[in-house]
Amino acid sequence: MDSNQKSIRNRIIANWATRIFLIFATIVMLYPFVWNLLASFKSNTEFLTDPFALPTALHFDNYVRAFVKSKMGNYFMNSIILVLFSTALLIVLVVPISYVLTRFKFFGSKMILNLYMACIFIQATYIMVPLFLQVNSFNMLDNRGMLGVIYAVLQFPFAIFVLSGFLRSVPRDYEEAAKIDGSGNMGVLVRIIAPIAKPGIVTVGMLSAMGFWNEYPLALVLIQSEGKKTLPVGLANLFEVQRYATDWSALFAALILVLIPTIILFVIGQKQLLQGISAGGIKG
Repeated sequence: MDSNQKSIRNRIIANWATRIFLIFATIVMLYPFVWNLLASFKSNTEFLTDPFALPTALHFDNYVRAFVKSKMGNYFMNSIILVLFSTALLIVLVVPISYVLTRFKFFGSKMILNLYMACIFIQATYIMVPLFLQVNSFNMLDNRGMLGVIYAVLQFPFAIFVLSGFLRSVPRDYEEAAKIDGSGNMGVLVRIIAPIAKPGIVTVGMLSAMGFWNEYPLALVLIQSEGKKTLPVGLANLFEVQRYATDWSALFAALILVLIPTIILFVIGQKQLLQGISAGGIKG
């Protein structure tokens, strides 16, 4: 066997090893979801008898109990409003910031960009206590608007990281041509940069919205009123209630309901999401 045949054989073995590993990883990732989905259609008796058996019938009433009796509709609406507000605020603020830090050189611009990059590693739970005291000093506890502002600001570092990488891939020729035609910096940003950077903006919006949708610690600490609580907090309350009520089927149905919006969001925007991540990762 010559070296060329050995190289082909090694490449085939490596490809099959990669495929087997990816199939195994996919099964490991999907198994909890499939198990949860099947459990959501079982009766409580079926689940307690054998948690791993298939359901004998589809009990859709589990979803009705999860949605109606546990006030999931109210939690859903609170989360939707908060996610829309936070995501819109983030996009409106972070696109100009990324554009300025990427395209304009001024004193301290590199330090500001590096500071944002360093803040990527700071999680909300690390600064929970000072954040709580600061919000309390403003008398803004139990305020969903303030929680939305905090969500957006904490997402700045990651959003700037992705967008700045994407904007570096945009040729300056478009901006120079627009300025020759009389456009100012704001006109260039709105009419030239934003449409070209749409995949990056969509990526930031989608990833941020998913993060806001699933965020739990800040919503638990900063929101106290029952009517203002978000879906993750409501789901945790439902878990506590159903654990003593032994209505496990309704709990599993609620978990599936929570996943539906993020799955729909991913299916709708997966093409631009992957484009944005690739461009931001390569240039970042």
